[in-house]
Amino acid sequence: MSKTGMRKTLYFLGLSLPLAALAQGSADNYPSRPVTVIIPFAAGGPTDNEARIYTTKLTETLGQSFVFDFKPGAGNRIGTTALIKAAPDGYTLMFTAATLSVIPLTYSDLPYDLYKVVAPVSLVSKRYAALVANAAVPYKNIKEYIAYAKANPGKINMADSGAGGSQHLTNVWLNSVTGTETTMVHYKGTGPIIPDLISGRVHVYFGTLLTVLPHFKSGKLRPIAQASLERNPALGDIPTIAESGFPGFEYSSWLGLLAPAGTPAPIRNKLAAELNKVTKMPDIVKRMGTDIQLIASTPEVFERYYLQEHERWKKLVKEASIKFE
Repeated sequence: MSKTGMRKTLYFLGLSLPLAALAQGSADNYPSRPVTVIIPFAAGGPTDNEARIYTTKLTETLGQSFVFDFKPGAGNRIGTTALIKAAPDGYTLMFTAATLSVIPLTYSDLPYDLYKVVAPVSLVSKRYAALVANAAVPYKNIKEYIAYAKANPGKINMADSGAGGSQHLTNVWLNSVTGTETTMVHYKGTGPIIPDLISGRVHVYFGTLLTVLPHFKSGKLRPIAQASLERNPALGDIPTIAESGFPGFEYSSWLGLLAPAGTPAPIRNKLAAELNKVTKMPDIVKRMGTDIQLIASTPEVFERYYLQEHERWKKLVKEASIKFE
């Protein structure tokens, strides 16, 4: 290399080294101003309510406000677009849910590769869930449900919160592994499902315990099987679908935190570590009760989780020949 070339190389290295050092040390004083948190769902919903609990604590522990910016609609695309246009400096984040793993399957016209334009921060929690039925149905457990569904193909109306969403695909998954056929009833959100389930317009539904547990106690709904990988003591001895002959089966309802791609790892690691502390606080554990499984993972664990979910749904969509309009 010539002396001129060597001088240029050293010059550019001299420029890059301070930038690298800045990136590595950028978490030291983070955050030094308020942080915007995008919620890609309507205000007042379960994501808003749960996320607000964590960010209230983060405000206390980190000394800066976490301000919500609601951008619902278009299958999370409005919120995601706002996130990826933001500077990757840790001052714009987004809470996301299980829909993250199905968006590229549902919307083939995305103008970006979703998993390359976002950066994981933490899988914060999972919501315990159950396969729930109208109290008047003739089946009382998963074995009886499968037998009835096989004997009466298409006669069970199975609700979900929207075609192409994680609930819809979970319904397809259950049909696939049990060899059953049901009639899918797609809603635009979860709000109307419980009233229709209680009235008998639809017969079964994968719901979170936070939503359905009060109706078990009143006798209006019946738990058929637990749909999380682990049993929740609140449902007593009711087995999970996974332990009933279908290993690995779960209805995934979770909450995670994302940043724009390029957000420095030290900042994302710091946020993940703070969330880990928050989810271990006694008042938070008590508040979440038996409805929510607190996790607060590392960025790496979260990324592995949603990518594995995506591959599972991708395989299912192909095998079931599901078409999204």
